[in-house]
Amino acid sequence: MNLSFFDQFMSPCLMGIPLILLSMLFPALLLPSPNNRWLPNRLSTLQLWLLLTITKQLMTPLNKKGHKWAMILTSLMMMLLMINLLGLLPYTFTPTTQLSMNMALAFPLWLATLLTGLRHQPSVSLGHLLPEGTPTPLIPALILIETTSLLIRPLALGVRLTANLTAGHLLIQLISTATMALLPLLPTVSVLTATVLLLLTILEIAVAMIQAYVFVLLLSLYLQENI
Repeated sequence: MNLSFFDQFMSPCLMGIPLILLSMLFPALLLPSPNNRWLPNRLSTLQLWLLLTITKQLMTPLNKKGHKWAMILTSLMMMLLMINLLGLLPYTFTPTTQLSMNMALAFPLWLATLLTGLRHQPSVSLGHLLPEGTPTPLIPALILIETTSLLIRPLALGVRLTANLTAGHLLIQLISTATMALLPLLPTVSVLTATVLLLLTILEIAVAMIQAYVFVLLLSLYLQENI
């Protein structure tokens, strides 16, 4: 029974072929494609408003050089948002519960922000490793600490997203199992547990949206330091 709780995090395969790429591309099919009409339908209007709000929120702290990243960050935000939300449906798979996938997203983007800073303003980027006014005896220790904190950023991005989604999915499955087990024995307690399950599901929907936003927001903050 304990092992079955973690079966939901196993990558689905068909005839030995991993389907994780298909599960990542499927959410994009649910988004309405834009058209040339002046008055699109309500769904397209809602989509455009959401994209505009997300892009404005992400690009406000950045200068004009950082606006080149608008398409990448907004697309990443929408992809993570759709994957996280669709992963809450029954009989689905959430690719963002895989640490390998999250690290594959976090590390290249973090490295791109770092290389952008080293290319355009190397002195400012390297200056973040040593705060101004540091006493001379503390310089080696602070450089080591700041370098470690810089290198651990992509790991923190990937682990944060993985841990939050994995914990939420496990709690939902544990409480749902308890609800079904208590139904023939203690119906009243089972109803209370089902109420807790409903509240936890609403919380997990909020967590799925917040974690997608936090992932992209932190990348934009890293970009802000290097442009």
